[in-house]
Amino acid sequence: MLFKKIKSEGLAHFSYIVGDGSEAAVIDPRRDIEDYLNVVKNEGFSIKHIFETHRNEDYLAGSYELALKTGAQIWHADDIFDYEYGKPVQDGQTFSLGGLTLEALHTPGHTPGSFSYVLYTYSGEPWIVFSGDALFAGDVGRVDFLGEDKLKETGGKLYDSIYNRILPLGDEVILCPAHGSGSVCASAIAGRDWTTIGLEKKLNPQLQHDSKEAFVEDIAKMLEYSPYFKKMEEFNVKKGPMTSNLKDPQPLKPEKFAQIRKERDLEIIDCRMVESFASAHIPGAISIWSEGLSSFAGWFVDPDSEILLVTEGEYPEKEIIYLRRMGFDNICGYLGGGMVHWHMSGRDTESVTTVTVQELCNILDENEDVFLLDIRSEDEIASEGEIENAVNIHLTQLPDNYSRIPENKRVYIFCGSGLRSMVAGSLLKKQNYNNTVVVLGGLEGWTSTTCPIK
Repeated sequence: MLFKKIKSEGLAHFSYIVGDGSEAAVIDPRRDIEDYLNVVKNEGFSIKHIFETHRNEDYLAGSYELALKTGAQIWHADDIFDYEYGKPVQDGQTFSLGGLTLEALHTPGHTPGSFSYVLYTYSGEPWIVFSGDALFAGDVGRVDFLGEDKLKETGGKLYDSIYNRILPLGDEVILCPAHGSGSVCASAIAGRDWTTIGLEKKLNPQLQHDSKEAFVEDIAKMLEYSPYFKKMEEFNVKKGPMTSNLKDPQPLKPEKFAQIRKERDLEIIDCRMVESFASAHIPGAISIWSEGLSSFAGWFVDPDSEILLVTEGEYPEKEIIYLRRMGFDNICGYLGGGMVHWHMSGRDTESVTTVTVQELCNILDENEDVFLLDIRSEDEIASEGEIENAVNIHLTQLPDNYSRIPENKRVYIFCGSGLRSMVAGSLLKKQNYNNTVVVLGGLEGWTSTTCPIK
């Protein structure tokens, strides 16, 4: 038997390869498909089927390109959408993979046509359920994509899907969701990489409700989502775009980089760590460290924008993959040699003032007239504590709230580490806020008496 879990870091996306004999299936493939091809090649399998649990909102699916490479049949969910590829799967439809059987299970709620897939043992017992975005480790799928007026209806459907279709499969059945901790497809996914239905019945807070009404009341909430989701929804019912048709971004000398920057209305994303960005960066650049691209690029950069990248000088392979998974295909190039070569060419740079948490606490206790901007989420504040006298504007909501930030005071930006604060600092700098300070470090070192943690 073949079983392989493929993780997509940043997006916290899980896809799976399962097979028996020489026949394999891929469930929820991401856009870059090389890992799937390499696994089946090395294991001596061929991909027979490609299954989608739902139309994805947070990444581009690789189903069509994978099918072209392998000849596999695509089975998609959400047949209410006008797909340009594949066939709609039907509830109860079964598929053979060698001596194993996979069954499609309609589990609506997260989307109207969401499907889970149940893998049965050789003797016909439920073994593994691939639950898509219906049920996660520690949480359940969000139900707000159809709008506020549909919350109770979609929440009720998700309850029926989980309690009446997935849980009855048995406590011993392995649960394989489409996302892990850090995904935006639910608000509180646990860090359990492996789980079972029995573990979730015991540990998942959303499975402790004593009635359908209580479950719906708890989960039927509108959550924020990144603007790029709309493009993913549009593209994930179409045949392309395919990564094999994209050209690799090339290194640019400072002269060429500066010329393109001057001639075009584009975005510069600086993927270096915060200390490097703070020391010197190209004017107008947005700071989003490499591992933060999947979480924040979609909030502050239009997917259709042309993009220039800045790294420490090396080829930004990881950064390009992260961005392309989200549909950012217009990457014009990257700064060859990094900021060292930019400096050597004699071009202007900007910097961001930073302080440590301890330094900020001393400044606050000296009663300096400052503005403390806390960009953590409400959930973080609830669990970690609220800083008295701070103004809370979640990072993702910052562009809509620039007017709340004073221009005549020193603005200290605080998060849990300094990574997101530098994103905020770079955004404010683009808006000509030149009196901002990024706070490095989290709450662990907080000792201010005038602005205590509550």
